[in-house]
Amino acid sequence: MPPTTDVQPDQRHLLGAFLRDRRGRLDPATLGLSATGRRRTAGLRREEVAMLAGISATWLTWLEQGRDIQASPQALDRLARTLRLSAAERAYLFQLSGRRDPRQPDPADDPAGQQERLRATVAALAVPAYALDHRQDLLAWNQAAEGLFAGWLEGPGPHNLLRYLFLDEGARRLLVDWPSRAARVLAEFRADHGRHLQDPGLAALIAELRAGSRDFAARWTGADIRGREGGERLFQHPDRGLLRFRQMTLSVETRPDLRLVVLLPDDGG
Repeated sequence: MPPTTDVQPDQRHLLGAFLRDRRGRLDPATLGLSATGRRRTAGLRREEVAMLAGISATWLTWLEQGRDIQASPQALDRLARTLRLSAAERAYLFQLSGRRDPRQPDPADDPAGQQERLRATVAALAVPAYALDHRQDLLAWNQAAEGLFAGWLEGPGPHNLLRYLFLDEGARRLLVDWPSRAARVLAEFRADHGRHLQDPGLAALIAELRAGSRDFAARWTGADIRGREGGERLFQHPDRGLLRFRQMTLSVETRPDLRLVVLLPDDGG
């Protein structure tokens, strides 16, 4: 299976750092390896990962060093399973490697009109809802969402969730536990970033955020990768007080770069 894109030096660097980080997080005991003896660093040794994945230790070393080498989908699959990668981390691995994961649908098969149908779905919902793409640009939102995100969505666009989180002081006042929410959104965005490294608009957005927000610049150097998940979301609204929601995030099967976020009121029952 051919690579989906030409792998650039920046991608190889990110891939190497990602593999080293995930190897360092593994506990030898949980994988049935002896924890005795002195280990200079936490996690598994390269030779141990290579043995468990059925790949060459030299090949793994070159990957972690960011060398220009080819990786087959089969070898990447074994490596992903050995490193216990989540679904989002697995997608990140394949994208940085320039390979299509055979378990994932091909975005090229997307039928026309998905964005229009997504906008219609958002408008039809009575609860706060919005749709966004891989850049975290909002494609659509309804009146309930506009009322919830006071002072943001009613203003002139374009509207980008990352710019709001890191460049708009109103986000820190509205979102309860802003540090945790910002870290979560950034980890989700990093997973999308790995799938769209050739997007110049994405690179420009990251450069803007790094220059404009010390928080973003400091957090962007991390390696957390997460898929979008639901959960409790708290808002300290300036007029309505503390509001509690349960978030549900839905992906468009044929367009994994598009997502629908729905906030269901939660009365705590």
